[in-house]
Amino acid sequence: MIVAGEASGDLHGAGLAAALKARHPDWRLTGMGGAKMAAAGVDVAERTDSTAVMGFVEVLRTIPRHLSLLKTLRRRLESGAVRCLVTIDYPGFNLRLATAARSAGVPVLYYITPQVWAWGADRLPKMARVITKAAVILPFEEDLLRAHHIDATFVGHPLLDRAVNMPSRESARLLLGLPNDVPMLALFPGSRQQEIDRHLDDFVRTARLLERKHQGLTVVVATAPGVVIPDQRCPYRQVTESSLAVLRAADAAICKSGTTTLEAAVASCPLIVVYRTSHWTHAIARRLVRIPRIGLVNVVAGREVAQEFVQSAAVPEVMAEALSPLLIRGSVERATIERDLAEVRDRLGAPGAAGRVADIVGSLVE
Repeated sequence: MIVAGEASGDLHGAGLAAALKARHPDWRLTGMGGAKMAAAGVDVAERTDSTAVMGFVEVLRTIPRHLSLLKTLRRRLESGAVRCLVTIDYPGFNLRLATAARSAGVPVLYYITPQVWAWGADRLPKMARVITKAAVILPFEEDLLRAHHIDATFVGHPLLDRAVNMPSRESARLLLGLPNDVPMLALFPGSRQQEIDRHLDDFVRTARLLERKHQGLTVVVATAPGVVIPDQRCPYRQVTESSLAVLRAADAAICKSGTTTLEAAVASCPLIVVYRTSHWTHAIARRLVRIPRIGLVNVVAGREVAQEFVQSAAVPEVMAEALSPLLIRGSVERATIERDLAEVRDRLGAPGAAGRVADIVGSLVE
């Protein structure tokens, strides 16, 4: 059983499912996920396309649906038909499901574990009790979890599997129908509607300011499939092509904090990191989050590689000033961040994470 609760987990679950099918074609894969997991051969009895939300306050309205899903999956675990449970990220739900699995005698592999290095360190004792094996995707997580008696293995970051076929800058530009000699700025306001609502207007205003300084600047907005932004809110072209392709084509990017910042590192695209959330969620986060930086690219680097603009600091004029030299090829600022992004990319390990996780699943089943 493979359980993912949001779009990124669905993507990683699909990669794992493909690797498992290649190794064990007779296995039946079931669980909870989205369209990608279903296409990869998982019998997705519970679709989660609408369950993903972000924020402490925002998640409250989804509790009844999550409780119903938890009850359904717990019954399956107790039926004796499940040989192994793989939980992917989504800790509020998946740690409860892992507890039910251990009570039912089902081994638990947690793939992409809770970010206890940022907040929620009080989860570590529970993780040690209910997780049979952890497959972690950030290099420092293995030692951290092992220090708390959790059997953890660093498997590399799964986005590197997608990067194997990453296009060149010229090919990415051709895909987008852009000439090589025009500057391009990519906007990544988020994949969820609530993220887009909070980020888009500031992103657009920043791009407008940069258009005045950089003649011929082309601006492209990367959106998730099925997400449509009204033209009156966004005057720029919207694309749903691979985020890595968009980042390869771009000279610089404005990225909502998240995995996209690591994708920028892999694509060697200079960026700034921006994040806005509700007032109450931010107030709670300030008391709980223990790290000084929130962008994953900066967390992996252990320092600020990409400038961060959080909440009231996300001022278009200031963001435009930070981005402007990154759009200039040959600038000192651009050369510095390109060197730092290469260092981050090297720390993410080697391609093949899905295959390594599939091998761990195989050992647990056997």
